[in-house]
Amino acid sequence: MKKSLIYSVLAIVLVIVSAPFVLAAQGAAAAVPAAAVPAGTVDYTKAIVIGCSLIAAGLAIAFGTIGTGNGMGAGLNGATNAVGRNPEAQGKILLTMMVGLAMIESLAIYALVVALIVLYANPLLKYIG
Repeated sequence: MKKSLIYSVLAIVLVIVSAPFVLAAQGAAAAVPAAAVPAGTVDYTKAIVIGCSLIAAGLAIAFGTIGTGNGMGAGLNGATNAVGRNPEAQGKILLTMMVGLAMIESLAIYALVVALIVLYANPLLKYIG
């Protein structure tokens, strides 16, 4: 677990550190006339944006579901403790718990919507040629 976390953080840091160099190379390539650019060169800017979008979508879903899972666990823990202390109020506690769980679940759905927007309707791709 710890080793994979270190590798994941290292990969993210490498992507972030290499981004300025990629953007600088793109700016330098734009300054060079088209006749001076070799015919076999490939522009990887779109691939880098899509790769970073995949990482961002994965992180959005991961953190969104981790947070909602912790919230649901805490809510259920509180509800079961409350019912254990006061069994007569089970109906009100259950109703309040269900409304709270629905609100928490909506946060996970928002994270899913953000991830789907980043994956399928990526707003960054319209700025790339």
